[in-house]
Amino acid sequence: MGLTAEQLQRSLDAIAGMEPVIERRLAEIGYPEPRIRERGYQTLLRTIVGQQVSVAAAASIWAKLENAVGCDLVPEAVAAAPDDLLRSAGLSRQKASYAKSLAEHVASGSIDFANLPTDDEEAIAQMTAIKGIGRWSAEIYLLFAEGRGDIWPAGDLAVQIEMGVLFGLPERPSERETRRMAAPWSPHRGAAAVFAWHAYGTRLSGEKASKLPV
Repeated sequence: MGLTAEQLQRSLDAIAGMEPVIERRLAEIGYPEPRIRERGYQTLLRTIVGQQVSVAAAASIWAKLENAVGCDLVPEAVAAAPDDLLRSAGLSRQKASYAKSLAEHVASGSIDFANLPTDDEEAIAQMTAIKGIGRWSAEIYLLFAEGRGDIWPAGDLAVQIEMGVLFGLPERPSERETRRMAAPWSPHRGAAAVFAWHAYGTRLSGEKASKLPV
């Protein structure tokens, strides 16, 4: 499971004690809600299915996959499924290859989501060996499904944008700069990422509301 509300509050309080700008923004918008995903291979499979499609479309494809391959989409069944069957459920050729790569890794035992390495970088390396799983997807999984408290997805666009806004930078910081800025916050960087998304979403909602006619 992901970081609990108590963990988020404790970590953000620690960061706020180091960063006045975070302390001020936290006082303005409050603590973020936990972001929790189910632990296991299906969470990553859902990530693959949901890439570049709407939530409704992803749900429809998932239902079709279950009808075609079997309920619960066990890895052995997905790995053995013909490409045409996966594509008939709505997966693109590329997504079908990603889904099969993930299922094959799990079915063969080359990755065990119940026993990922405790070292974050080692866990990320195992996950990114799967076709179609990049660093961002691996980091999001470790943060939301395993609650690893020091995961910092510095390549995330919204995180970069909000770091620039929070610290008054003239332009969006690069991934390297975003990583450098958060280094002093270890081991609390996972909570900082959740807060950055919270601040980003709150700010965008406020901007949209301010443009509505009175």
